[in-house]
Amino acid sequence: MGPDFIALQVRDLAAAAQFYTEVVGLTRAPHSPPDAVVFATQPISFAVRTPLPGVDLDAGQPGLGVALWLYAPDAPTLLAQLKAQSVAIVRDLAPSPFGQTFTFRDPDGYLITVHDQQ
Repeated sequence: MGPDFIALQVRDLAAAAQFYTEVVGLTRAPHSPPDAVVFATQPISFAVRTPLPGVDLDAGQPGLGVALWLYAPDAPTLLAQLKAQSVAIVRDLAPSPFGQTFTFRDPDGYLITVHDQQ
């Protein structure tokens, strides 16, 4: 038993999907429900979706208190790509027990940490 699927609720589904594919470099999964875009990530599926009823994304910082990490085989290269796209970098590249790590803010305000050691 453990986490099996992660989805971020976003203000603009098309813009979020474009950010995660074109800027971050994720690949879309072959199938997604109409209110979400699922990415072909492993071992846990990751998606962006329209907010569920009752969710107000403008009420505060989305995801506050949740640590979301993505694995990338080359964190320094991804960091350079994000900086070139003017993505907000919250914590620059630093060594950790999980390899090189950095944290960026996505268009909806979620903080995403990237690491390059599995």
